Amino acid sequence: MDNTTRLQYLEAMGIESWQLRYTPPAISDLSGFQNLKGLDAPPVEIPEIPVIAPPIPPEVIQPAMIPVDNWDTLQQEVATCRQCGLCQTRTQTVFGSGNKNPDWLFIGEAPGEQEDLQGQPFVGAAGALLTEMLRAIGLKREDIFIANILKCRPPGNRDPHVDEMNACRPFLNRQIALIQPKIIVAVGRIAAQQLLNTDIAIGKLRGKVYEVNNTPLCVFYHPAYLLRSLSQKAKAWQDLQLALKTYQEIKERK
Repeated sequence: MDNTTRLQYLEAMGIESWQLRYTPPAISDLSGFQNLKGLDAPPVEIPEIPVIAPPIPPEVIQPAMIPVDNWDTLQQEVATCRQCGLCQTRTQTVFGSGNKNPDWLFIGEAPGEQEDLQGQPFVGAAGALLTEMLRAIGLKREDIFIANILKCRPPGNRDPHVDEMNACRPFLNRQIALIQPKIIVAVGRIAAQQLLNTDIAIGKLRGKVYEVNNTPLCVFYHPAYLLRSLSQKAKAWQDLQLALKTYQEIKERK
């Protein structure tokens, strides 16, 4: 029944229809409430409706930019490093030298006196012997990259301390990550023990092929030791031959 018909029935039965005597103001204008008699309540405040931004589509959200490591940045960090006490006694840091995109990475212990003065690894008599041994297996210094566990010389050429190696190791790890060598040669006892995380003597470590982060690693006597122990040169030559054979097998597989 519609409203008009309903009102007609009510009027015919003598029933007075109910009428709305007050029309409330629109919700956008409540000022009229302030003038109503007997209304002591304060004016009604309309709360502000917060504006909610629409969600950003996934394809619009850009991923955070991750800094890409590079040789210039790394070399600058090494040159200004003060992570351990060796920064107070060094002449300069020894970052490393050679081909920055090599297959071979040689890692020694720490700079000596001449390395500290010249800023280059494996110089002097030990460096000359290493160069000759590399040439004997068909490599040049320009073909490989040579770095050290430590980038600063320990006073008096003493053995590196654990805290010094721990402070410097991230630099070497970043060098390895940038180079991605096909083979690593640990030169000397301390380099071999540090890279393999062991205290086994180098005489027992040599003659085998290890892996460091899926990269083959061979152990090689330090040239400075060979200059003092000429009888060990034959073993060092065997170790270089093992490294060369390992490298050739990698090349053949790929």
